[in-house]
Amino acid sequence: MSEFRRLGERLVYQGYIWRVVNADFESPTGERFERDIVRSPGAVAVLPIGEPDPESGERTVVLVEQFRAAYERAIVEAPAGMRDVADEPIEVTAARELAEEVGLAAARLEPLGSFLPSVGMTDSVTHLFAAFGLSEVGQDVHGPEEQHMAVVRVTLTEAVAMVLDGRIDDAKTVIAILRAERLLRPA
Repeated sequence: MSEFRRLGERLVYQGYIWRVVNADFESPTGERFERDIVRSPGAVAVLPIGEPDPESGERTVVLVEQFRAAYERAIVEAPAGMRDVADEPIEVTAARELAEEVGLAAARLEPLGSFLPSVGMTDSVTHLFAAFGLSEVGQDVHGPEEQHMAVVRVTLTEAVAMVLDGRIDDAKTVIAILRAERLLRPA
């Protein structure tokens, strides 16, 4: 593919976490155009996965159900958060969010890859992890949404079913559940 070039950008809005810029580009044929872009530090999501049940072999996953203002409803999702601490390694952010939202620590974080959540409007990247070897620690919720969220425990099989029937429709959670199911599937 021929090269597009960014010529520059102007700050439109500076928030606590995000910046909105108006960027100028040039196409391979020399056409100039503008795009609004949300600049983001990115995010992490962690899917806590329990040990297999001795009888059934089923594993439990831990999710949260919390109100999301943009959609004006509660959404079932993996514990997650913004990379809002400068220069913090993604694994540290993942461990912090796991403790804050569901009160768990992990002996091991297994990367599940990353994805681009909305390529038409933001440069954000979300990094996914599966958390194993779980132990209880204190929760440290922030803001009214987290103070009123519910912690939801379901089997991995049920979580996959919830993805397939639409009860789980949050992109990071859908991807994390399907990648974790694939990771844990017997060879």
